[in-house]
Amino acid sequence: MLIEKFLKQAKEEIIMDTVLSDEFMDKVQDNFAPIESLMAYYRCAIMEVETKFNVLNEQFSLQYDRNPIESIKARVKSFDSILKKVKRKQIPFSLESIEENINDIAGVRVICSFQEDIYMLADCLLQQDDVRLIERKDYIKNPKPGGYRSLHLIIEVPIFLEKEKRPMKVEVQLRTIAMDFWASLEHKLRYKKNISESEAEYLAKELVECASISASLDQRMEAIRDRMEAAQEKIS
Repeated sequence: MLIEKFLKQAKEEIIMDTVLSDEFMDKVQDNFAPIESLMAYYRCAIMEVETKFNVLNEQFSLQYDRNPIESIKARVKSFDSILKKVKRKQIPFSLESIEENINDIAGVRVICSFQEDIYMLADCLLQQDDVRLIERKDYIKNPKPGGYRSLHLIIEVPIFLEKEKRPMKVEVQLRTIAMDFWASLEHKLRYKKNISESEAEYLAKELVECASISASLDQRMEAIRDRMEAAQEKIS
């Protein structure tokens, strides 16, 4: 027993010495450094896109005395999420493959006041000469079966590094406040477990109905705004 205990302890010490050795840590750092750099590039791309929307919002505030953007949210996918997507899409595990095949590592979500603002901001963004549209999915005009509504754009923007200009992909989602409210709650409710099949089916129908109510609310609020503006024009 003493010999086995000694051998086990010696083995653990060897493993720890190996793991904590400078050589091992250097190898880990060498392999992880390119990943960290890529994630930093995506963060830079997010900053570029956020700036573009902030500039547009500021311009509309000065020119039209209103802000079409309520808020902007941004995120870079965690490395764990990227690995899961690599496995799900069955693509090679390399930085080149990840960049080429995964378009939503960098994400910017723009919450707008009105549905009309979504298309206006999208057009303004895509007219800029350093923005390249890769893919457009309009889930407002064509909602998902579950009720999800949003405008998705995959764009490519340049980031300017010390010695190079690097094109980076960013997914942009544009939603109204009502769309974002529904999507946020639906996301939380979707992962509730221990629900019977019949109950899950009923709740899915309820969520679709809520999405329809949300869409109706967007239309009514936009109609109220238009009527108010028309009334103000008559007075002036």
